[in-house]
Amino acid sequence: MGVWQVPADLLARSRFTVSPMTDTVAALRALNDPRRPWQRAWRRPYAEAFQRMVADRPVVRALLAASFQPRWTADFLTLAPESANPTFAEELAAVERRGDEQIRADLRATRPGPLAEVLLDDGLTDQVVGLLHWVWTHTVQPEWPERERRLRADIVARTARLSAYGWAGVFADLNRNVRWVGDGCLQVNDYPAPPLPLDQAEQLVFVPAHCARGWVVWDRPTRFGMVYAASGVLADAGTVAPDGLARLIGANRAAILARLDAPLSTSHLVALTGLSLGTVGDHLRVLLDAGAVTRRRSGREVLYWRTALGTALVGAGRTG
Repeated sequence: MGVWQVPADLLARSRFTVSPMTDTVAALRALNDPRRPWQRAWRRPYAEAFQRMVADRPVVRALLAASFQPRWTADFLTLAPESANPTFAEELAAVERRGDEQIRADLRATRPGPLAEVLLDDGLTDQVVGLLHWVWTHTVQPEWPERERRLRADIVARTARLSAYGWAGVFADLNRNVRWVGDGCLQVNDYPAPPLPLDQAEQLVFVPAHCARGWVVWDRPTRFGMVYAASGVLADAGTVAPDGLARLIGANRAAILARLDAPLSTSHLVALTGLSLGTVGDHLRVLLDAGAVTRRRSGREVLYWRTALGTALVGAGRTG
């Protein structure tokens, strides 16, 4: 299994980070090879334009074939974010700095054997940058405000779990193959690989993303991280509030409380419920005063989620 030997001071400095590039790579994976029903549904509006773009660019076709393997992705697509709040432009610049020869080396490490002839020509980096920029501008950027809200909501939930249960509790539901195994060792996947020392590491980040399964990121020897599937990325806009709870506190207020098993912003609740911003705000104030929800600021948003009382009310409403 893949194990990282994590020094205690590195774990103490670790943080959660939102990465536009990571979501772009996740979108590229879904466009290129959707594995889950939700990926196929998300891909549908973009599929024709993506296929046309790939058909017109033979280097991109070869890149896609060489970059993704069942258990590995080329390193230039999995660079750890350099800062706490990177922009897409900053992360794209980091990919561009790899240069043609390093990108070819990354491809050879991912898929041993000779590279396709078109990947040996000058300008390979420009092709990579162009591909990532296309995916960002055509699919991720238009959705980014909503995506970012979901990702930051996940981070709030994770940090709350961290304060309650420590890192072992966070890792327990981060990914089915991720767990703290003791003696400073973190299992990051189930692949047969020797332990990876992080003795020179200066940064360890955990990155939520709209993906089916996470992956590791790094820029060795100093930056490392893990990408994981954010909770609530497929929030069901049709969530139905329990009948008993609706009769007790009203249908709209019950609908809001039922959705707050994971942190959501006011604007997200507006989008999910179809209620006005003022109405959602009024209901949240009542639920806050009653102790059924709590809140916390994350970036520009204030996120709300259920307390133990709120969870008990929702559970009682389903069985009542």
